Amino acid sequence: MGGMRPPPLFARALLLAVMLAATPGRADPIGVVKESGRTTGHAVRDGAQTVGRTVRDFFKGGSHQAKRTWQGNAARTRADMRADKAAVKREAHE
Repeated sequence: MGGMRPPPLFARALLLAVMLAATPGRADPIGVVKESGRTTGHAVRDGAQTVGRTVRDFFKGGSHQAKRTWQGNAARTRADMRADKAAVKREAHE
């Protein structure tokens, strides 16, 4: 039987201790969940606004206007998501 043996108990315990020591002890899980929920809400809001504005501009100004509206709203959504990502990271490391 040339199979590999599982690592001894001491090695597994040492690995667990190293992993726990590497995690930040001051992270606030409640704050991270709140910020993650806020990020999700912003994504849903921005997506709905983007679709609504694009459809409106498609019927008012044609496909070129709708494309410009879509691109502008996509840039805004991207900026919001980057800011929200930073807020979640801050919350996770506080």
